[in-house]
Amino acid sequence: MKNIVIATKNKGKIKEMMNAFSQIDVRLVTLDSFGTLPDAVEDGATFAENALIKAKFYAKQTGCACLADDSGLEVEALNGAPGVYSARFSGEHADDAANNEKLLVELTRVGQDESLAFYRCVLAFVDTNGSALTAVGECRGHVKKIGRGEGGFGYDPYFYVGDKTIAEITVTEKNKISHRGAALREMTKKLAGYLK
Repeated sequence: MKNIVIATKNKGKIKEMMNAFSQIDVRLVTLDSFGTLPDAVEDGATFAENALIKAKFYAKQTGCACLADDSGLEVEALNGAPGVYSARFSGEHADDAANNEKLLVELTRVGQDESLAFYRCVLAFVDTNGSALTAVGECRGHVKKIGRGEGGFGYDPYFYVGDKTIAEITVTEKNKISHRGAALREMTKKLAGYLK
């Protein structure tokens, strides 16, 4: 059975990945298992570049195959922002509350109460031999200035698909429609083929 390190410290992402890969014959390990590791420098211009940077960095740090993602929110009214800066939209050590507050401020600044938006995700798998696989997912919706729901994380309380926010639906429902869910389904197929 192959060990694969989930190269994220985000507990929400870890939970989603553990759930998605439960059907294939791999053992998923978190970064916590390796003690204190430095953070990868995510200086790529795209989600794909950042996902590969993280997967390669943590593969080298841990000596194991790694699975990393880069994902974020692109808001049409904000010219695609926050994009690759989604996790640090309001600053380098921002939390969800601060990032959501900045989102609301920016929507107000451009005179919009809502906007077409996309959640995008790129997953990258890097093996110890340097082999790499990527998978992409997208979820189309709208951001609104009214937050609803207690579930999810990140911008989920402000991201609407139909009449519900991502924070108002179950993890199972979220995995069916989310950007990460789509990327995880694609990566599950690719990894299953690769590991045969």
